[in-house]
Amino acid sequence: MTPEDNKEKPTSDFLAMVIIQQKNSSITVGEIKNALHERGFGILMAIAAIPICLPIPAPPGYTTLFSLPLFIFSLQMIFGMHAPWLPAWLERKSIEKTTLEKMLIKADPWLKKIEKYMKPRLTYIAASTWERFIGIFAFVFAISIAIPLPLTNFLPGLGILIMSLGLVNRDGLTILSGMLVGTVGIGIAMTFMLILWLGISMPEFFKL
Repeated sequence: MTPEDNKEKPTSDFLAMVIIQQKNSSITVGEIKNALHERGFGILMAIAAIPICLPIPAPPGYTTLFSLPLFIFSLQMIFGMHAPWLPAWLERKSIEKTTLEKMLIKADPWLKKIEKYMKPRLTYIAASTWERFIGIFAFVFAISIAIPLPLTNFLPGLGILIMSLGLVNRDGLTILSGMLVGTVGIGIAMTFMLILWLGISMPEFFKL
């Protein structure tokens, strides 16, 4: 299959293809990056955001593993880099293929629903000059994801995912929607931090 064919595939189908083609029981972050490189920052940030958005149990450290690329890629977008880069130590980190397959099975139905409504719109927002602004939003959302408080990571993670899909599909309206979703998540995170700072007791269902 040619690179041109891959670029025409929906993101959900492309992710499935990348995972299926891997023969080993585990996949390194570097292998994922190299396989998805031709789609740039959008697809790589999408695959890093998916595990954060899924309500499924994940092994310890997986949230950190997937949030690190979000920080790195968003900073690279802010500084105007044209190709994604990861440090060698992070590229060597491996992920079980079965874990990725479970995540993709969970994510595939609603990824397809989002993709169904996407098309090139407000394409100037998806242009390279706007990637710096998208990177700023993604970086702020990634900070919220890193905060270990209830409800502070799902919406910012979903915002990054929606922005990333919009970037891949050159859909400016979807990018703006992702910015809005993530910003609401930031508002919730700030509310929780204010509650803790004021010493107000958290509701029972938020306590571990």
